[in-house]
Amino acid sequence: MHLPDLPPDLRFERLPRDEAALRFAFEAKRAAMGPYIIERWGWDETLQMRLHADRFRDKPFHRVLHDGKAVGTVSLMCLDDCARFGEFYLFPEFQRHGVGSRILRHCLDIADALTLPVRLEYLKWNPVGSLYRRHGFAVTGETDIHWLMERPPTSPMPLPRLPGP
Repeated sequence: MHLPDLPPDLRFERLPRDEAALRFAFEAKRAAMGPYIIERWGWDETLQMRLHADRFRDKPFHRVLHDGKAVGTVSLMCLDDCARFGEFYLFPEFQRHGVGSRILRHCLDIADALTLPVRLEYLKWNPVGSLYRRHGFAVTGETDIHWLMERPPTSPMPLPRLPGP
């Protein structure tokens, strides 16, 4: 799926299926998720790269650029019954400054325009859940390690009534 840019300062570049793009996406994952993975399992580079390569092959990854600087990755896939949001990794220096909220809101607006609910999952001990809850997501299930969340599409804004007969 194509992600349109979010003027004036956010661009989304679809990553090609090549080694350099895979490495960039992996480094974004390591920077954003590494501390949460290490907390539970340590960091097994071979395992993490294998898991990441599988996702990279199966999902559309986008490089997120803020004012021309690469700040992380995101994936938004439109399926028959929902939009899947994921692979949302921001380098730590860009976290907690509103960039993530703007990216998420942009993806939610796209799903709303398609009247699709948005589904995602995240590690139970990752504090990103508060971001998702602030944007209308609710827990719909769980695995041993993930919360599964969904946000229904919002209704389009009603058009104002015009005076007249």
